[in-house]
Amino acid sequence: MRIKEGFTLRKMVGQYIVIGEGLAQVDFNKMIAMNDSAGYLWQGVEGKDFTVEDLTKLLTDKYEVSEEQAAADAAAIAQKWIDAGVVDL
Repeated sequence: MRIKEGFTLRKMVGQYIVIGEGLAQVDFNKMIAMNDSAGYLWQGVEGKDFTVEDLTKLLTDKYEVSEEQAAADAAAIAQKWIDAGVVDL
């Protein structure tokens, strides 16, 4: 997976927001709100190819969470990003 070009993470009023910028994202008519953990994951993979396993490792490196829980959370956020159309497979 890779974050699509033209999507930017910003922090507004204490919350992370992903917005589409530029002509390539002209039909993207929504913002995606993220909690701190999702924002951390986005920042950790921005600009590079990544897998669910990469997201899992980022979670276990930063948080005191089991690998099983981190893997489930990583898979869920990856699917949300795919469904929202902000990552390429």
